[in-house]
Amino acid sequence: MPVQTATKIDRLDEVAANYDVVLCDVWGVVHNGINPFPFAVQALEAWRAAGKTVVLITNSPRPGEGVIKQFDVIGVSTAAWDDIVTSGDVTRTLVSKGPKKLFFIGPERDHAHFDGLGVELVGENEAEAILCTSPYDDEVETPDDYTALLSRLVERKLPFICANPDQVVERGEKMVYCAGAIARAYEKLGGETRIAGKPHSPIYAEALRRVETLRGNTPNNRVLAIGDGIATDVSGAVGAGIDVLFIARGIHAGEYYEGKTVDTDRLNAFFNRENTWPTLWADWLV
Repeated sequence: MPVQTATKIDRLDEVAANYDVVLCDVWGVVHNGINPFPFAVQALEAWRAAGKTVVLITNSPRPGEGVIKQFDVIGVSTAAWDDIVTSGDVTRTLVSKGPKKLFFIGPERDHAHFDGLGVELVGENEAEAILCTSPYDDEVETPDDYTALLSRLVERKLPFICANPDQVVERGEKMVYCAGAIARAYEKLGGETRIAGKPHSPIYAEALRRVETLRGNTPNNRVLAIGDGIATDVSGAVGAGIDVLFIARGIHAGEYYEGKTVDTDRLNAFFNRENTWPTLWADWLV
């Protein structure tokens, strides 16, 4: 079977004639959790200025308004996007339809993300399901710290609702674990997970619904997804029938960069090893 490859581009406007809508990942593409990437913000602003549409699609466990507040703090312009869909948004729907007594894994500040859904946060012995937004302390904890707890929860056959499917993200210069890494550990122990964010279909269905509201019916072949996560952004877009631009200088950079240059043989080997191929790739979104 021939090896698949992705087409290298240097600038988003190189493919502007082919697409009307961008579904753009946030963390790792637009900012790193601390600072915005100015050229990425400018690229999205220019896309909108050309009469096109930007819907941000992120695995943040926060509802959209929480991400917008973070943008205000770190300096991402509101001119860079038309709408935003988060894993937190679609997870709220998942939680509203599930068990009401939940054992919560995540920082206390995330409790508010699920207000108004009629759920009760309880101890592990009373729980009917687990809700996870992140490790309790993502600055220091790893999935290994949760082995004993997850083993007990698996024994009780509790479903694990994951509000952020990302395994890791960059926070400044540091990689931190996300809820997706704990969900993966739960699955390896034999547990059941329920996930609505990328790469799963609910978040794409909601994003495309927002696109239709903004600009009317738009064929999928006029939509381009952008992201830096192979198992989330790329796999999810491919599964939704959407072309995808892979941002190489993201969480997987160590797989194929030699200094500041991509080794294309290693990059293609990475795509083949992951059995997932983007349509396009670029170092950065510019």
